[in-house]
Amino acid sequence: MFAMTTMTKSVLLVDDSPLIRRCLHRVFDSEVEFAVCGEAANGREAIEKAEALHPDLIVLDLSMPEMNGLEAARRLSKVLPSARLILLSSYTEVLPAEAARSAGFSAVFSKAQNIAKLVDRARDVLRMS
Repeated sequence: MFAMTTMTKSVLLVDDSPLIRRCLHRVFDSEVEFAVCGEAANGREAIEKAEALHPDLIVLDLSMPEMNGLEAARRLSKVLPSARLILLSSYTEVLPAEAARSAGFSAVFSKAQNIAKLVDRARDVLRMS
């Protein structure tokens, strides 16, 4: 029998709300297989940090100043194709799943859902990669 080792997955959190980022940070840090490697307040900052940090997973808000999550996802998919992207938004019903997928998102998660369930979705997304 061999022991399974869990590789820690790095996560970049992107949301213009410091409160949301703090909550997400707390949720991901409470799980041993995740480590938050950085935070960003908008899409432009997300791209810069992703290029420097090479996260395994990027959780992106849809509605942000300077560059929204959709545009950021399109660019991130090109500059960091190995990273998995999860769209986190209050407006998931206005963005068809196909549009989210074509922008590079692996999953869509509503802020109305229990935020702790986001970790389960993140695990699923990373398993698929």
